[in-house]
Amino acid sequence: MYGLTLILHERPGRRAQAAAMSVMERAFDPAFGEAWTAPQLAGLTSLGGCWLTLAQMDGATLGFALVRSIFDESELLLLAVDPAWRRHAIGSALLDHSVAAARSRNIKSMFLEVRADNPAVALYRKTGFQHVNTRPDYYRGDDGKLYDALSFRLEI
Repeated sequence: MYGLTLILHERPGRRAQAAAMSVMERAFDPAFGEAWTAPQLAGLTSLGGCWLTLAQMDGATLGFALVRSIFDESELLLLAVDPAWRRHAIGSALLDHSVAAARSRNIKSMFLEVRADNPAVALYRKTGFQHVNTRPDYYRGDDGKLYDALSFRLEI
């Protein structure tokens, strides 16, 4: 996407965390309880092996990806795009960048977990992630309805 800048933060500071939180508050439907709190994000990003990538344009943060790794495996923990900027290839750019960053660290595989009815499933499949497991009734919506979680893996 023209004018989009991807910025990788190895040790995201408060500013980068706040930028991610601003997107998270808009991107995750509260009905599913999938968004993280600021303390959860700060706690995880303070650990080694985690990196946060921000997608920015003209100083505005439009999306982010959060990845953690250990040894030669990684997990895409969160991927979010501001709803006003969805369908502009920002999610694809963040995902591709996350995979490339993992590859540069000699990581061999990336995992992720997603609610089965999340539209992002199509993006993950298109990128080459393979479905490896289903966790029935893993997520609970605000209305009490249960949703399956799908686990995916990508060989890098």
